[in-house]
Amino acid sequence: MSNTPSLVSDYDRPVHLGENVFWVGVYDVHSHSHSNSFLVVEQDQAILIDGGGRSAFARVVVKIIQSGIAPSNVGALVFQNYNPHYTGSISHLQGVIGRRDLKIISDRANQIFVQHDSESGVLLSLEDIQSQLSFSSGRRLDFIKMPFAHSAGSFATFDSKSGILFTGDLFGSYASAWDLFLQLAPKCRTCEDTAQCQDEKDGCPIRDILTFHRDIMASERALRFALDCIAKVPFTTIAPHHGGIIRNPDDIIRLCELLSSLKNVGIDGVIGERSFLDLGDTRPIREHLGGK
Repeated sequence: MSNTPSLVSDYDRPVHLGENVFWVGVYDVHSHSHSNSFLVVEQDQAILIDGGGRSAFARVVVKIIQSGIAPSNVGALVFQNYNPHYTGSISHLQGVIGRRDLKIISDRANQIFVQHDSESGVLLSLEDIQSQLSFSSGRRLDFIKMPFAHSAGSFATFDSKSGILFTGDLFGSYASAWDLFLQLAPKCRTCEDTAQCQDEKDGCPIRDILTFHRDIMASERALRFALDCIAKVPFTTIAPHHGGIIRNPDDIIRLCELLSSLKNVGIDGVIGERSFLDLGDTRPIREHLGGK
């Protein structure tokens, strides 16, 4: 297999990202909806990251086969979140893979939910495997916890061989004008007003990313902590579950700067400037219940 990343010409086929990592996600040209699933291959072994929702199952499996891997060679499913668009196809994947020793890997906080969709295989939490998973060749995936970005059990997955960091919702985007690879125009890297595009384009990739994080992440602190968690990871590529894959260092740096200073994220956008001293006052509850 070539180690040269493929150019995207057909979203109905897997896309080779380098070092035997493949995009095997889905894109619906009619609804413009998409989700990114990834296959990491090492010799005759493979690991599927974020297998996708139930409606994505057939297309994901076809891409796995097109990449040259038999489904039975997939030894582990990694789920970086418990939402249905990450995990909805678990039971179908387990059926087509057909392995009793199939590992179902996620954070302990996610496994509480994942177990209800899993019909076979071995459920393992990050704590059970010391936050890493190795192929027989020695190639290793490392799992980096990012709690509440956006769920309590969110984490990222790093493949040191390819330099790809799979980030789940972090760096994600609604991306109305979606392409598998996101590359900012030079003007975008210096733009100070994402509400009004300098080139008068309909869509703004930065605005899409910032809006997504305001809506999805739990809070400003949770978002900044997630960025802090990955800061020392020597990645070269960011691969989120939603939005485009980011490979340009200048683009990654710019987005990190914008996200680290983003305001009105999650609950912070709801409570605004209210002081913590003004929150959690139980006196009105006691009063209307007749307490003292």
